[in-house]
Amino acid sequence: MSEGRGAGRVVEVVFPRRMGASFRWLVGSSWTSNVGDGIALAAGPLLVQSQTDSAFLVALAALVQRLPWLLFGLWAGAIADRVDRRLLVVGANLVRAGVVGVLCAFVATGHVSIGVVLAALFCLGVAEVFVDTTASTLLPMLVDRRDLGTGNARLQAGYLVGNQLVGPPVGAFLFAAGMVWPFVVQAVSILLAVLLVARITTTPVPARAGRTHVRQDIAEGVRWILGNAPVRTLALVILAFNITWAAPWAVLVKYAIDHLDMGEVGFGLLTTASAVGGAVAIGCYGWLERHVRLATLMRACLTLEVLMHAALALTTSGAVAIVLMGVFGLYAFVWGTVSSTVRQRAVPTELQGRVSAAYMVCVYGGVVVGQLLGGILAEAWGVTAPFWFAFAGAGLTLALVWRQLANVAHAGEVDPAPPPAA
Repeated sequence: MSEGRGAGRVVEVVFPRRMGASFRWLVGSSWTSNVGDGIALAAGPLLVQSQTDSAFLVALAALVQRLPWLLFGLWAGAIADRVDRRLLVVGANLVRAGVVGVLCAFVATGHVSIGVVLAALFCLGVAEVFVDTTASTLLPMLVDRRDLGTGNARLQAGYLVGNQLVGPPVGAFLFAAGMVWPFVVQAVSILLAVLLVARITTTPVPARAGRTHVRQDIAEGVRWILGNAPVRTLALVILAFNITWAAPWAVLVKYAIDHLDMGEVGFGLLTTASAVGGAVAIGCYGWLERHVRLATLMRACLTLEVLMHAALALTTSGAVAIVLMGVFGLYAFVWGTVSSTVRQRAVPTELQGRVSAAYMVCVYGGVVVGQLLGGILAEAWGVTAPFWFAFAGAGLTLALVWRQLANVAHAGEVDPAPPPAA
């Protein structure tokens, strides 16, 4: 009996009853999907590597998964604000499962090729744009505004554990057992996620007067962001910090092997350390949110980001770099949770899709630009040059927005502004 009560208390802590059954279905769906995506995170590059010796095609495989955000991100946001969001998540996930299923058929029959893999990755990327954009709008529709921090922490925890910690080693093991198995498991996990999210009950998005073109809807969302100083600042911060972050991360493998002499295993330890740091943050985020002002948390996270780039540029010790990556994982989890919560509190329900999509375009646009700059800087001035660029660029950005972060953090404490008139 005491064990049952103990399990009940754990469930209550993780999934507070006040947040409702639909919140539990949403988190369950997210966690299940993230395990499958984490498996593919390792198996996908292994499949690409098995089909080609071309470094260009290997790099292209990474690009085709991000490119859909730049091509379709804003459209996905506009559509998410037009239709039943739950059904859109279900439909887009079914497309994902179908694409993975077709890929499984090619692999199982021995007809797979690099062209098939690249096409599948691009189609998966397009579907994921619609899934991720729309799924991010569901939480504010399900829980009270004061519970958004807790809800985002639970969703981030699922991403960290499933996508970063559990999924990749399982994916590598399954790929070694048989090339097709990791993708079979991914397809099954997506279908399970569909079943869970289908059980959610949501409040309909407020209807808009009159019919408009999708381009008008996109323009309305962009105007709202440009007219809302806190959300505009947040979008610019994430764009700038993703440019500076992606520059050194583009050459992280060369940094680990050539600069730190850590070898391939050491590079794996760097990425694992960041996930471990995030796991620590899972346990302490609730305390931080209750005891530390959001503006202070945001400033602390961005300050640590600036200092981390300088520390990684200066160190020649693999052990020190592993510790630094653990710290990165910790504050990155906190920043991701806080920034999502602030944005969701500030944006009207009927604009959540478009604003979320614009935000993600900034994220992936910054990553693409940063990766390009990182390669150029490392080629010209050495592997630590991107880290110094990141230190200077992130430091300058932080100095410019330091005072505005107080307004950003408190943007959601009043009722969101209505969308501007068309």
